[in-house]
Amino acid sequence: MKLRGEKISMLTAYDFSMATILDDAGIDILLVGDSASNVMAGHETTLPITLDQMIYHASSVIRAVKRSLVVVDLPFGSYQGNSKEALNSAIRIMKEAGAHSIKMEGGEEIIDSVKRIISAGVPVMGHLGLTPQSIYKFGTYTVRAKEEEEAEILVRNAHLLQEAGCFAIVLEKIPAQLGKRVSEEIKIPIIGIGAGMYVDGQVLVMHDMLGINKEFSPRFLRRYLNLYDQILGATKQYIEDVKSKDFPNENEQY
Repeated sequence: MKLRGEKISMLTAYDFSMATILDDAGIDILLVGDSASNVMAGHETTLPITLDQMIYHASSVIRAVKRSLVVVDLPFGSYQGNSKEALNSAIRIMKEAGAHSIKMEGGEEIIDSVKRIISAGVPVMGHLGLTPQSIYKFGTYTVRAKEEEEAEILVRNAHLLQEAGCFAIVLEKIPAQLGKRVSEEIKIPIIGIGAGMYVDGQVLVMHDMLGINKEFSPRFLRRYLNLYDQILGATKQYIEDVKSKDFPNENEQY
């Protein structure tokens, strides 16, 4: 698709019902993101979600999918600093969830784990720029790699991930021109989230794109629906119909 100049579409999914709809719509890639920690469990960061919980969500998505490529995040603590543990975590996701591939945050500091996992036959997608699992190191969710030094580190890490065998890389919340540079220098697909229009594809969190969340409004987010208000209105109407004895009516009973 990159060679043809065809943009790659990617969204997150965490459950069977929603993954069925997204897959039927023709999405190219479904990411079972550790963002489930935020949007499904209500945590402030992605850090608390466990490997077992990621396997649960991934299994639900896999059962729904007929055509999409499914990528599953390795959660925080399941791969950093120990390549053997990283491999075991990746194998568990592939075997127990039936996933197609995994995603890992970081560059040079995780390259040994990336190589070990790929050598075992597990496809790996990289993730650079704003890496939410490192939020307490960054201290903020602001745009990354605005300064030349950090930008050069990001480009070098992108090359390292490509050389290690990654099949694609997510770039999160970086300047558009840096996203353009990376996508031109790197042969594998570059998927952006807040990385501008010049990369090879785009990913958004499904809850953000559909307007289920109201609090999160970064510049890169386009809301295609406002499901929060629609669901709120439908639920209030249901409550009113039950209270007024309008539901169920004569045609809605046996």
